[in-house]
Amino acid sequence: MAPNRFYVGTSGYSCKEWGEAFYPKDLDAKDFLRYYSLVFPFVELDFSWYTMPKAAVLLHMARQTSPGFMFSMKLHKSLISEIAGDWQKPAAEFADAADALASEGKLGALLLQLPYDFTYTDQNRKHLGNLCSAFSAFPLAVEFRNTAWHQPSVFEELSRRSISFVLADGPGFDSLTPDKARLTSPTAYFRLQGHSDERWWNGDADGSQDYDYSSAELKKKAFCIDALSRKAGRAFIVFSNNAKGNSVRNARELAGFLRELVE
Repeated sequence: MAPNRFYVGTSGYSCKEWGEAFYPKDLDAKDFLRYYSLVFPFVELDFSWYTMPKAAVLLHMARQTSPGFMFSMKLHKSLISEIAGDWQKPAAEFADAADALASEGKLGALLLQLPYDFTYTDQNRKHLGNLCSAFSAFPLAVEFRNTAWHQPSVFEELSRRSISFVLADGPGFDSLTPDKARLTSPTAYFRLQGHSDERWWNGDADGSQDYDYSSAELKKKAFCIDALSRKAGRAFIVFSNNAKGNSVRNARELAGFLRELVE
């Protein structure tokens, strides 16, 4: 991986969609994370959106990985997509789990991935503010899939709180360009999701990940990421186009381009 500044990885590390594109055929599943951490310096944990993480599990995971390896972790859906009146209780449970990674020095960020229907309303603005306050002890990154949030007052508040605005490249949207990008904290956070537009908006989860970036696209992204992150202390770059092992191939190639830029 490119040294010092760039942490390139994937969303999840044990994706069945990868087939044998990454892991040796005879490697036991319990050794996947250790193997992954020898190739990549970073992973974005996706399971925490669906299942409330446990501190003991995360601590075990952290201790399997190589020195300097970093995690980010998506906030659980009960805090963002299926919000209950007593959301503070699952928030405290999630924070307790996240502290296991933080205590090992391996937590790069908690990712607040806001769905498209999390619209820019007073109620949602208040909830997001309260959520960020509840997790203020941790480094945070926010991904707004509804572009109504892309406005000066939001960027100013993220900067005031030193929360990363996620720069995303995906179907029908791309904030990973110099004219749209905003750096709101010392950590830059990039997500590359591909451009399978029709399948993405039709809710075809597998099909939406079936996008393979070309070398030309990745080289262009590398120059952009390098330029945008020069003012940041470090940059996390996530590929979530997991179908057919696209994400691992693309991540390796992008890391090579970034390495060339800093050497």
